[in-house]
Amino acid sequence: MDWTSRRRRFREILASDGCVHPASVHDPVSARIAADLGFETAMLAGSVASLAVLGAPDLIVLTLTEFAEQALRINRAGAPPLIVDADHGYGNALSVMRTVQELETAGVSALSIEDTLLPAPFGGGPPRLISLEEGVGKMRAAVAAREDPDLVIFARTSALAIGGLEEAAARVRAYSGLGVDGIFLVGAKTRAEIEAMRALTTLPFVLGSASGELSDPAWLVAQGVRVALLGHQPFQAAIAALHATMKALREGTAPTALSGLAPAALSKQVTRDADYAAWARDFLGDG
Repeated sequence: MDWTSRRRRFREILASDGCVHPASVHDPVSARIAADLGFETAMLAGSVASLAVLGAPDLIVLTLTEFAEQALRINRAGAPPLIVDADHGYGNALSVMRTVQELETAGVSALSIEDTLLPAPFGGGPPRLISLEEGVGKMRAAVAAREDPDLVIFARTSALAIGGLEEAAARVRAYSGLGVDGIFLVGAKTRAEIEAMRALTTLPFVLGSASGELSDPAWLVAQGVRVALLGHQPFQAAIAALHATMKALREGTAPTALSGLAPAALSKQVTRDADYAAWARDFLGDG
């Protein structure tokens, strides 16, 4: 698989004067749909991967191996350049190095490592940040573990939501000098917050949400935001469609009377039926 060309396409996005909204994908079919619809990039979130692989909420019970395998399935299917949310790197700084190695091998174009204290510690309580020193160590480890220079690494921080503007400023300053390729800001709600962060770094931004007053495309571009997530509605829509279809069948609806099913042509398109038919002719003597 040619991962390098996808990574270079993603780096072109970061270097551009635009802002893209990734498709939220969770498996090979959703990846192909994103590619067919012309999405410039795609996103596999830790929360969505946990739902897709385990049917579990986002409580950091998914393992690195399971996550990397799902990323590989998505990339092998021909996804657009894939961004992945690698959470806290599945452990300490040495675990972060392993995470980068596995995800680089799985073909991702970009990954983020965050500075939230994960998984939730005994005793509960509100979300917390790891120390700035530990966060710096993790980001340095991520950069050191990268072998393909085209792989993009984002330092992800929830400091705006958890620690406030001063804490976020300290982390953006520190992370910007470590060789990461951008800053992934989670929890930003106002333009003033983004503008304050913009004054601290020239690195491109990824936003975890671009709603409300942050939704103006021209303003986002001017602030160096190159990627802005819109959420993970496609997986929620898939849950609703599966539930509705199974419920209808359980209640006696005839299969031929079901609505909302994918047309045969669309099913063949997303499974690349024509390619498989051609391979069967060429290599199996079929037809």
